[in-house]
Amino acid sequence: MPRFGLAIAALTFCIDWAVKLYILYGLDFINNREGQGFEVTSFFNIIMVWNPGVSFGLFPAESDTGRYFLIGFALLVTVVLVVWLFQVTNRWLATSLGLIIGGATANVVDRIVYGKVADFFHFYIGEWDWYVFNIADAAIVVGVALLIIDSLFFSEPAKRTGSAYSE
Repeated sequence: MPRFGLAIAALTFCIDWAVKLYILYGLDFINNREGQGFEVTSFFNIIMVWNPGVSFGLFPAESDTGRYFLIGFALLVTVVLVVWLFQVTNRWLATSLGLIIGGATANVVDRIVYGKVADFFHFYIGEWDWYVFNIADAAIVVGVALLIIDSLFFSEPAKRTGSAYSE
């Protein structure tokens, strides 16, 4: 399963970066000011937002120190997830880890290349709107959701091997 999970990670990374490169350079968003974009439908815009934080703008890192911390933290988490992936024996879990690894890696590369993460997709309904995000963010969210579903419905509970409190 590790190969399958790594293939999902690579595919996620490539799709995210292909979309980012197209929007940034093909649509010339690299020169747009923050917040500029265009309406695609009555509930979806493509808009330029540079995210200095992690997914959905959490923990913004405006300084180089903060940026390097986020890069280091994301790489550490990615290494832990890759180690976990090499212990996985089912496709569901390999898929979820692959999505998270690919998304995290794509956003790390953004942070290295641009100093911030490029986000574009903006969904809204009337006055309600969602955070602006990218493919990598969506992959991370889906991967985490699949991990939760796996832990709730598909994983066997940890077997008890005894406890210091039982005789």
